[in-house]
Amino acid sequence: MDRLDEFENYRARMNERILSINHLGIKRFFNLDAGAYQDGALSARHKELLGLVASMVLRCNDCIDYHVLQCVDAGWKDEELYEAFNVALVVGGSIVIPHLRHAVETLDLRRARG
Repeated sequence: MDRLDEFENYRARMNERILSINHLGIKRFFNLDAGAYQDGALSARHKELLGLVASMVLRCNDCIDYHVLQCVDAGWKDEELYEAFNVALVVGGSIVIPHLRHAVETLDLRRARG
C-alpha cells in the first residue's frame, strides 16, 4: 500500500463518517463542492485542472492528491499537468515549491499504477 492508497482509503472512510453525521449544512457544502466540478460552461475536465492549480496555490496536499488523481482520470497528459504546475508556481511563488514536489510525486505514483 502506497501513500495514494492510504489517502484514498482515509478520504473515503472519513467522508462516509462525516456524511453519517447528517448535518444539513455539511451535506449542502459537500453537494456544492461536487456540483462545482460538473460540466457547465467549462468542462468537468477543465474544472479539475483549475482545482489542481488552486489547491497548489492554497498549499493543500490532500487537495493536490485528489485533483492530480482526477486530472489523470480525466485524461490530462503529463506535459499539460506540468504547465498547470507552472501556473501554480508563478501565481503562488516559491512557497509552492514543497507542494510542487508533492504534486510531482503524486503524479509519478499514479502513473506507476498504470
